[in-house]
Amino acid sequence: MTIEMDAFLTDLKNLNEVCWKNPNFGESSDSYFSLEDILDASNRLDRFAPYIAKVFPETEPTKGIIESHLVEIPNMLTTLKEKENLTTNGKLYLKCDNDLPISGSIKARGGIYEVLKFAETVALESGKLSIEDNYAKLADEEFKEIFSNYAIAVGSTGNLGLSIGIMGAKLGFHTTVHMSNDAKQWKKELLRKRGVTVIEHEGDFSKAVTLGRKEAEKDPTCHFVDDEGSRDLFLGYSVAALRLKKQFDQQGITVSEENPLFVYLPCGVGGSPGGVAFGLVTIFGPGVKIIFVEPTHAPSMLLGLYTGLNDGISVNDLGIDGKTAADGLAVGRPSRLVGNVIKPILYAATTVDDDRLYQYLTLLTDSETIYVEPSSTAGIASFVDFNQTIGSEEAFVKTGTHLIWGTGGNMVPENEMASYYKKGKTLL
Repeated sequence: MTIEMDAFLTDLKNLNEVCWKNPNFGESSDSYFSLEDILDASNRLDRFAPYIAKVFPETEPTKGIIESHLVEIPNMLTTLKEKENLTTNGKLYLKCDNDLPISGSIKARGGIYEVLKFAETVALESGKLSIEDNYAKLADEEFKEIFSNYAIAVGSTGNLGLSIGIMGAKLGFHTTVHMSNDAKQWKKELLRKRGVTVIEHEGDFSKAVTLGRKEAEKDPTCHFVDDEGSRDLFLGYSVAALRLKKQFDQQGITVSEENPLFVYLPCGVGGSPGGVAFGLVTIFGPGVKIIFVEPTHAPSMLLGLYTGLNDGISVNDLGIDGKTAADGLAVGRPSRLVGNVIKPILYAATTVDDDRLYQYLTLLTDSETIYVEPSSTAGIASFVDFNQTIGSEEAFVKTGTHLIWGTGGNMVPENEMASYYKKGKTLL
């Protein structure tokens, strides 16, 4: 592919950190999804709550609702103000999807939702389940036998694979996760212990998805979870906005154009941040400003949006290797679905160097005793960069509520987390 280079693309190619304000923000666009779609997904998750509570005891306190805490992180804000010479009058919060039950990452939202929706379809078609039933019955051997006649497959760098694999195997589906070579070994081992077939592929995320899709197409009983274009994944993530609205109401946080909400979302292929972003804009309206952040070595969504080519361009076309410590964000080509949806609602996007991910991981541990994986701290870097660049031009950025969206962490083995922390300490 021949690409006409300009100063911005040259910065991307040279792996420089950038901050880009989306010129398409606020434009009218085709409506791919609606509030009704979000509510339908939310209702489905409510129907499955009794089953979730029964088979995953860690969700009993929330009665089977998979949700994370919202916490203010004032000590981290103070640390950032001192370290980065940052000026802001806003408050800083963390949405702790790094601590979501069952699979420990934001992928528990969309991944588990898509598996549950497929299970519901199979169970309803069997005649053994009706919408009015208590879905706890799906844990019975009768349904495990029904589900054992079907398969689920997915291509993943790690966290989506954990969500799909853990839930698929628990229900009784034959579950296969196709993983790229940059996926963490501990994630592969954890899946195998849960009875999931893990197939390792040479190449990056896109290669794993492509090969996984081809294998799934050979089996008419197999449901392939397509991270590059799944509507169900997208809508599973979007439900987060309804849950966040309740948490904001409980904590007395209001969102308006006078009191804006800035949300910093780490982005890989784009499904999870895209779904969350769509939900937030739908629920909160124009008072919310969405900022995506990607590694300098894998700015796939930003590249697709900037060039207007969406999934028609890969970071490899610029000679960027796509290799990053943020394995969940190690994606060379963006979602074919999300680019068009996010184009008019994304406010800005930034990129971050890997070293800063480790530094902020260590600082978050020291200041708030919160443990996350490197990709989860990308939003912290974006908060700093967005405030120091666009915030210097637009005064309203210095006020309101700033929300870092955590993505993964609580499944990471202690020795692995200790190595992350140690590396960050060395880099500081």
